Amino acid sequence: MNYTLKDLPERTQKPRQSGSTMVMDKGLSLREVEDFLSVSGEYVDIVKFGFGTSCVTPNLKEKIALYKEAGIPTYFGGTLFEAFAIRNQFDDYRRVLDKYGMEYVEVSDGSIELDHEKKCDYIHKLADSYTVLSEVGSKDAEKIIPPYKWIAQMQAELDAGSWKVIGEAREAGNVGLFRSSGEVRSGLVEEILTKIPFEKIIWEAPQKAQQVFFVKLLGANVNLGNIAPNEVIPLETIRLGLRGDTFMEFIKAETIAFK
Repeated sequence: MNYTLKDLPERTQKPRQSGSTMVMDKGLSLREVEDFLSVSGEYVDIVKFGFGTSCVTPNLKEKIALYKEAGIPTYFGGTLFEAFAIRNQFDDYRRVLDKYGMEYVEVSDGSIELDHEKKCDYIHKLADSYTVLSEVGSKDAEKIIPPYKWIAQMQAELDAGSWKVIGEAREAGNVGLFRSSGEVRSGLVEEILTKIPFEKIIWEAPQKAQQVFFVKLLGANVNLGNIAPNEVIPLETIRLGLRGDTFMEFIKAETIAFK
């Protein structure tokens, strides 16, 4: 903070169990990573190399090292896990994780049909060696999963060893938790929260309106993901009520100088 304002919400400190910001890196250069970290590194908790970008990104080891030096863990997008799993190359995938010194891993089934018991088995196997994030929800906009199934799958994956479960939205924020317009399926979110602790969920929320929804619903220390690198600072202002969308969320009535 460069200066002090009253009634700003207290943000959790790293390493955070809640209030995390997960950023999607879709192919930043080494110089772009350095610039990004110089401005936003303080507010970033984890970075995902989106979908299968890590397969074709030059200087991948050097990029991972930059994030590691900044104290920010990285992981490969769940689509890469799915690409290996559907080809019966799970052991090869583990070798890739070890080659690049990955400590975190995502297990998802947004693009493939995977028996849920088999998915949980993958989570259980990986949890012995890595911190597992598992994603619930489909990337198919036509596939509507009822709330009870979201809850059952999230709980089963946490029981299998997932550190956090991720609510699917894709990079555009128009499937899974959201309608094609980007509007939040608020009833789904609120029903999930009746059974799954909010600190155990990372809500993919790439659009500003989605971020505002979750901050208003759950406060400054909600876990949000699929944030674009250039949106990290704007998101932090949403969390703190320093942007018009959440401006009045945290100010106490007795603080207001005029009405």
